[in-house]
Amino acid sequence: MNYKVLMIDDDEVIAQSTAEYFNMFGVDTAYVTDYDAAVDFLALNTVSLLLLDINLGDKSGFDLCRKVRENYDMPILFVSARTSDDDVLIALNIGGDDYIKKPYTLSILLAKVKTVLSRYEKAASSFSSASSPSKSSSYDLPGGITLNTNTHKLVVNGDAQSLKDMEYKLLLYLVENRGRVVTKDELLKNVWDDEFIGEGTIAVHIRHLREKTEKNPKEPLIIKTIWGVGYILDA
Repeated sequence: MNYKVLMIDDDEVIAQSTAEYFNMFGVDTAYVTDYDAAVDFLALNTVSLLLLDINLGDKSGFDLCRKVRENYDMPILFVSARTSDDDVLIALNIGGDDYIKKPYTLSILLAKVKTVLSRYEKAASSFSSASSPSKSSSYDLPGGITLNTNTHKLVVNGDAQSLKDMEYKLLLYLVENRGRVVTKDELLKNVWDDEFIGEGTIAVHIRHLREKTEKNPKEPLIIKTIWGVGYILDA
């Protein structure tokens, strides 16, 4: 079966009430309460987005995120009562797309999920159009790196590297605006189109791009930080 959302939370009351609320507003949602049930569910069903708690009984949502990322590329939004910066950074670094802190308002969470689903559906549609054999386009970056807009991949020293959807959108925006400073607010508006995303999410995606484009990501020569303002990709 096809579901828009799978809620994974060891608190069955929270999981069930969230799923019921989403279904009431036309967002097909199922829920499970542990690691193994989530793995089994994903093997048997198609899911567009995960809402994932960190605490899953004797197993961790972090472990489940790593497992999911081995085979799936759907957006993963962590939803947790744990509020430390370390937890947020771990979640984003292992493949989470965002981090939502409990307690949350169901209406705001639903709006967030709808925004992310819409963004990814548009990206999938754009990718399908860009993959047409009649179109061919690429951008050359410093250091002999090429961004292929047909395959959404980087070609570095002859090797193709895959980009996650938001990594591609972020890099493409920087490339199309190369030579000028792009502010963080501009990226939030034009790349994420999402008022709930924070600056930490941008920083994590920038770091991932640097790991794929820079010889020394800690001393970037391609994507440079303009402290307190934003980023610039050198012309």
